[in-house]
Amino acid sequence: MIHVHSHGAQSYSAKEGASLKAIGVQLGYGRRVILGNVNFEVRTGDFWFIVGPNGEGKTTLLRAILRRLSPLSGKFEYTGDFALRDHVGFVPQSCNFNPTLPTTIREFVTLGTVGIEQRQLTKGDHLAWALEKVGLAGMAHCDYWSLSGGQRQRALVARALVRCPSILIADEPTSGLDLCVEDSLLKSLAELNRAERLTLILVTHDLAVAARYGTHFALVHDGRVEAGPAGVILNPAALEQAYRVPVQVCHEPSGLVNVRIGSVAS
Repeated sequence: MIHVHSHGAQSYSAKEGASLKAIGVQLGYGRRVILGNVNFEVRTGDFWFIVGPNGEGKTTLLRAILRRLSPLSGKFEYTGDFALRDHVGFVPQSCNFNPTLPTTIREFVTLGTVGIEQRQLTKGDHLAWALEKVGLAGMAHCDYWSLSGGQRQRALVARALVRCPSILIADEPTSGLDLCVEDSLLKSLAELNRAERLTLILVTHDLAVAARYGTHFALVHDGRVEAGPAGVILNPAALEQAYRVPVQVCHEPSGLVNVRIGSVAS
């Protein structure tokens, strides 16, 4: 949750002990099993990335986390803020929005507050804050349809942030962004994670980008999920098994992790 103080600063009040647990979960559609024996725990303040080759089940896992797909067996346990749907923001890959409707960025982004308890929020303050975080500051009254594809993607992220979530879940949130804008957006999210303990769960196909920011990873491949801290999951053996190509993992003195798919160490 975010409290707005008189000076406009944002402060999260995440419940200690809040968590999402997957316990012996099996996921699939009908009789077709996609993922089996899934076990992990997301805690308040974690920055998770769901990664893995295309077609291995990342979207299936995301749908289950969002409670849009029931497990075939096992269970998910939601406690604290994870159990409160009003405290979860979601960023889809894209948004099907009627292009014939005249729409400002303000109108589009504030749709994110529809149907939630306001929790003493001031829409104007939070709109400006959300737009600033995604690099759209001062554009509230601009025509949504005049935006580039990358700007619309950032507006989608703002639409999730404006509801002041404690947990933000996003499906390829940097899709369509150039490298500079992608890095700026992820830096903003990482800062919210570090300073305000916003819990993040992001799906991405870009392992190199994820390695720069993630604290925890769910590596989806071959019908299973290997999940845990970055230091455990981001190792060449596990990644090469998943991606079936050579993988180079470099740990810099600054703590930054660089991952190169298809590269061989010299």
